[in-house]
Amino acid sequence: MRVLVTGGAGFIGSHVVTTLRKRGHEAVVFDVREDPAADVRDPAAVRRALTGVDAVCHQAAMVGLGDGVADAADYVAHNDLGTAVLLAAMAETGVATLVLAGSMVVYGEGGYACARHGVVRPGPRAVAALDAGRFEPPCPVCGADLSPGLVGEDAPADPRNVYASTKLAQEHLAAAWARCTGGSAMSLRYHNVYGPGMPRDTPYAGVASFFRSALARGEAPRVFEDGRQRRDFVHVRDVAAANAVALEAEAAPGALTVYNTGSGTPNTVGAMARALAAAHGGPEPVVTGEYRLGDVRHITADSSRLRAELGWKPAVGFEEGMTEFARAGMRGA
Repeated sequence: MRVLVTGGAGFIGSHVVTTLRKRGHEAVVFDVREDPAADVRDPAAVRRALTGVDAVCHQAAMVGLGDGVADAADYVAHNDLGTAVLLAAMAETGVATLVLAGSMVVYGEGGYACARHGVVRPGPRAVAALDAGRFEPPCPVCGADLSPGLVGEDAPADPRNVYASTKLAQEHLAAAWARCTGGSAMSLRYHNVYGPGMPRDTPYAGVASFFRSALARGEAPRVFEDGRQRRDFVHVRDVAAANAVALEAEAAPGALTVYNTGSGTPNTVGAMARALAAAHGGPEPVVTGEYRLGDVRHITADSSRLRAELGWKPAVGFEEGMTEFARAGMRGA
């Protein structure tokens, strides 16, 4: 299979390219890092790149929480306009298979249960509560403490920041393309991806990159809130493998299918920082109590659908992956 990998020179994209080639596919890299003319927002460049292609693995995106709404136009241009240009070119050239780099951020907060009211969906956390160090979202009905759980693909979307909004819009665009063309589209909603080659020292990187970059400078990782916020840290090679099996699967025509893509083992941000520091031999993390307004408290999703339907399962455990990442090289922003 000849696969165009947009963003194929980036962190996740480069691992996707490596995995595809190991599985016998021809991976074609389309990335401005390698060629300034390879801009996914350029219709002519995208049409040329699609020549002879069987499928597209769309990894190109502006990622991370960003800077409030100050860079909203850049996010929309890179993520949504870029996706729209790509899909229009795919429709024109007859390429009918798409695997999209989605994100768990489309859910907003994760799954929660109240002892009195069952499954509930808390709203955005109040600034006054965050300032007072009350980080757990309360039950929206009675205000009681909640128990965090897993969120499935059928949970309603509730994006809480600009980046999340653009990732959801990408899925809507892909669904519209699939319906209009009869093509097949899958969105892999990534959890917190980490691993070798992650970019360093950039406001758009994930929390694992922030911690690893601090350790490389000999500084203690700075953990926001109280460090007990839950995430699912999934290794980049496992994410790359998920992309490969999605491309090889017989997806339903005329529709978008979404799959949560995580390790299945929730860990706290504080535990991740401690594991990285221990493996690196660096300073112990410092819990600061600071917060970012666009962050959610807990988000860990149920990835069993991907395992059951596509036969994928993660191969890299948390301790093994963090030990490797603590010693691996990173790339520039």
